[in-house]
Amino acid sequence: MTGYAYKSLESANAGALAENAFSLSVEIKSYNSRFLETFINIPPFLSGLEPKIREIAMESIHRGKVEITIRLKNNASASVSINNEAAKAYLRAITALSEDLRLYEDPSLSLLLSMNGVMEAEQSRNDDFYWEKLEPIFRSAITLLNNERAREGENAKTHILSFMDALETSLKTVERFAQEEDDALKERARARFTTHFTEITGGYPADAATAAAVENRLFAEIAAMLVKITIAEEVSRLKSHFAEFRAETERNPRPGKKLDFLCQEINREINTIGAKACKIEVSREVVSMKDALENIREQLRNIE
Repeated sequence: MTGYAYKSLESANAGALAENAFSLSVEIKSYNSRFLETFINIPPFLSGLEPKIREIAMESIHRGKVEITIRLKNNASASVSINNEAAKAYLRAITALSEDLRLYEDPSLSLLLSMNGVMEAEQSRNDDFYWEKLEPIFRSAITLLNNERAREGENAKTHILSFMDALETSLKTVERFAQEEDDALKERARARFTTHFTEITGGYPADAATAAAVENRLFAEIAAMLVKITIAEEVSRLKSHFAEFRAETERNPRPGKKLDFLCQEINREINTIGAKACKIEVSREVVSMKDALENIREQLRNIE
């Protein structure tokens, strides 16, 4: 979302005193932000053009904090008015203060003119004329900004997908060790119930009912133990999230919000795996996955 663009335009007689001489510039800065925030700094006499400027900006910028500054210097005639009553009121107040403090000094004309509300100058407004000059360079600046943002986005995408590769590699390791743990658990359960079965029957062949009861108990115990430690569902969901993440980076020109959401879901599954982990190898990979995911989240702060 970060970028910078600057464009300017000067009339052929910009350095002259002709009334239609002008110098115009557009500066745009964009920063990271969860939502679109647009701030427009424009001369007061061009305020009527602000809706058009905002509309063009929102056509191609959908996320980020965007600061737009438009500067215009021209020789167009201005209407200047003096508020005599305000000047007289300031003069009386300053004179009274001077006498009260015994600091006898007459206020200057420049001081009175600098007081708020004494002199006002209003630039002549000609929205159509200024918009004709402003629109082309503003659109050019927006294009320049988006090119800059796109270049940054491609760099970020490369880094993000490299961390996604690391996530997928770690998940394969987790899956392998988790399967070994599931198999070991089943063997321990079978050995336990073989011993239990022998104790019940005293080593003699059991009747069908007893054998069936012990077998059902065995299956129930294995199922209860597996529910506590098996991560098959978490692994399956992570694979699905990884595939969706990669697809989103390819098909969506502005995937930032969706990728943020997917990172939340990925983090949830990684935490569950960490809580269930029995093998130290799995715990190590969980730490690696969290580190890779944090790096992805850091990069996503700059993705629209």
